[in-house]
Amino acid sequence: MKSFCTRPLALAAAGFALLSPLAAGAEEAAGPALSAGDTAWMLTATALVLFMTLPGLALFYGGLVRAKNVLTVLVQCFALASLITVLWVLYGYSLAFDTTGMTANVKNIHSFIGSLNKAFLKGVGLNSLTGTIPESVFVTFQLTFAIITPALIVGAFAERMKFSAMLIFTLTWFTFCYLPICHMAWSGAGSLFGDWGVLDFAGGTVVHINAGIAGLVACLMVGKRMGFGKEPLPPHNVPMTVMGAAMLWVGWFGFNAGSALAANATAGMAMLVTQVATGTAAATWMFWEWIRSGKPTAVGLATGAVAGLVAITPASGTAGPLGALLIGLLAGTGCYFAATSLKRSLGYDDSLDVFGVHGIGGIIGALLTGVCASSALGGAGLAEGVRIPGQVFTQLKSVLVTIVWSGIVSVVALTLARFTVGLRVAPEVEHAGLDLAEHGEEGYPTARS
Repeated sequence: MKSFCTRPLALAAAGFALLSPLAAGAEEAAGPALSAGDTAWMLTATALVLFMTLPGLALFYGGLVRAKNVLTVLVQCFALASLITVLWVLYGYSLAFDTTGMTANVKNIHSFIGSLNKAFLKGVGLNSLTGTIPESVFVTFQLTFAIITPALIVGAFAERMKFSAMLIFTLTWFTFCYLPICHMAWSGAGSLFGDWGVLDFAGGTVVHINAGIAGLVACLMVGKRMGFGKEPLPPHNVPMTVMGAAMLWVGWFGFNAGSALAANATAGMAMLVTQVATGTAAATWMFWEWIRSGKPTAVGLATGAVAGLVAITPASGTAGPLGALLIGLLAGTGCYFAATSLKRSLGYDDSLDVFGVHGIGGIIGALLTGVCASSALGGAGLAEGVRIPGQVFTQLKSVLVTIVWSGIVSVVALTLARFTVGLRVAPEVEHAGLDLAEHGEEGYPTARS
């Protein structure tokens, strides 16, 4: 009786086993299905990256400027988050990521920029997917990167650029610099960096080198702050800066681990190496400052942590813990000397060390990605037939393209702002502080300084 009853079940199981490969093949042909786990993680990662700008970066920068300019920095970060959101919907996402409908006549353009077929987010609906997550989530996740990149540049010209000039510069730079570099690095096969085999997991070129070079050009073209090099220009609120840096540190797990676009092992390793590189860089900066200046400072520790976060970004999807230690050590050292000795010797006024931390840190990280991706250092491994020198050379090409592209577009964008509204506030405005003159408000009405 028992064998008679179980025989139909056995036959059904055998039939299911025979049909399973066919069903799997049909599912594969239909493309990946929505993953609730991946979607939940990416919703979280997206919120974390937005948290990096608002309030993280705003507080980090806000504490570093003088009290009379604190609101200006906060307003700039908030306004950029708003402006870039609108531009991303209108045309930004489409130009950065869409490559559909490319004809033979314009196929070479695909190496540098996408199409406008998804302008106004046309076709982004409830059923459209990017991998295993809704395309709407991918659009929003990439939007948070587009927001923080121009917000980083604000620190280079803090306390002296007109708000209107900042908006004109950002609109131009975002359109002609951020979107093409983003497309070259992240839109896949057919893009310039993609075809070269460049490794940039979460934005070493797209975000940090791009913003760092723009910041250097901006601080040179706008000029030095009044009193720079002649009188102290100390941060007005160090606890605010440390809180902002702490928020950046936490949010950066979304930035790096989220770039896996899935809740998988790559995301887990990205989280680990982000923590390792950041801690190493912060400790390295602390010891250099302690040795050379006699005291380890809170601002130094916070800045060192950001340097480590920056440098591990491009390598976070391919490096292992040993590579993260190396990247953190060299980033903490390189960025410390760039933000102190190099800036002092060349005399440029990069107010909040955008070039020293993001430019130099991004370059260090991008080049070391070619080293630390090697399985010999515990990395994910290089492509078949590629060795470390070849990969480093590929990384160098992407760094040079980003430097030149960002430098040229930044000059053009700043020149446009100069000839339309002027770049710099009047001397009396700079002396009194930009908060009242530019925004009609004060951060500390009873303590103007």
